[in-house]
Amino acid sequence: MIVWNEEQRELLAGLASWCEALSAEHIERDADAAFPWDKWKLVQECGILRLPFDEAWGGLGQNLPTTMYLLEGLGRGCRDGGLNFAVSTHLVSVGIPLQRYGSAALKEKYMPAICSGDPVGAHAITEPDSGSDALRMRTFARRDGDEYVLDGSKTFVSNGPVAGLFVVYARTHPDGGALGTTAFLVERDTPGFSTGQPIAKMGLRTSPLCELYFDGCRVPATNVIGRPGGGFLVLDHVMKWEILCSFAINLGEMQHRLQQCVDYAKGRVQFGRTIGNYQAVSHKIADMKVGLETTRKWLYDTALKLTAGENVTVDLAITKLVASEENLASALAAVQIHGGNGYMAEYGVEKDLRNAVAGTIYSGTSEIQRNRVSAMLGLGGGS
Repeated sequence: MIVWNEEQRELLAGLASWCEALSAEHIERDADAAFPWDKWKLVQECGILRLPFDEAWGGLGQNLPTTMYLLEGLGRGCRDGGLNFAVSTHLVSVGIPLQRYGSAALKEKYMPAICSGDPVGAHAITEPDSGSDALRMRTFARRDGDEYVLDGSKTFVSNGPVAGLFVVYARTHPDGGALGTTAFLVERDTPGFSTGQPIAKMGLRTSPLCELYFDGCRVPATNVIGRPGGGFLVLDHVMKWEILCSFAINLGEMQHRLQQCVDYAKGRVQFGRTIGNYQAVSHKIADMKVGLETTRKWLYDTALKLTAGENVTVDLAITKLVASEENLASALAAVQIHGGNGYMAEYGVEKDLRNAVAGTIYSGTSEIQRNRVSAMLGLGGGS
């Protein structure tokens, strides 16, 4: 169990003071399915985007567990799940790989902007014909003098319609594979690069996604993150942070949801008793608490192991599986506990359920995580 120090608690208290404003009109914004630029400005001002980055670039120099602790606080206090997801995406999609693998020149040019949140960051991995099988991507980059020329397309790019800076993964070797992929930093206005219209989706609606298109897109060779052929190493680092950060936010959302259900169960009267006195309801809430604490333990234990340099391959798969499925179970239970009110948009409970479904898909589906765990047990991962 982590004992948070005074500085960490003060950071959390400072963030909490922004959450009411960040949450305002969250149900209406979800219905509009538009990126809330006014709320993003508040995100920039509150400083959460600076957390894990070096002070030399305007960051706060905080480690992974502390960053997660603050993101958990964001999830607990801000009711806009799409905005929360956009924050996580910005943090891990560009800043994290650039800080770890970027050249000194790339860091000097882009890290201050990443810390400030202008422009918004995104990363492009998934393609129409390759989702979970990311190494089979068809977007190709060929070297031409001091540039690379990118051709292909990406889809389901979170923050894509509003981002100004992208980390794009493309094949640089015909055979692909782990050593045939390279990560590139691409600015939005690069010739030959364009974005599609926002794609309507089930949840996380205020974090828009779209397709990206590369048609002879020329990117300076100096914009390679890491080394040519080292894209898989970059992506592996990003995915570790993505899972831990995005589901730390979900952990905070689960905490808020649990308290919301406890309060509702204490106040809602049916057949002369508050519904919390009925075992069918109280056991659902008890399961929510168990799921919350199980998720918390896996998230922070895995973060501590990663920070210590330990192998977290299995831990990360289990963490992602537990966190995503417990969050979904929690959201479904909340709808059931609220009954007809839970099904109505005004309570915001049904929105949580729609958002939670996504967690079992992005960052590696539940099926992929089970394959990884079984493979590490010597069972081959099964198809």
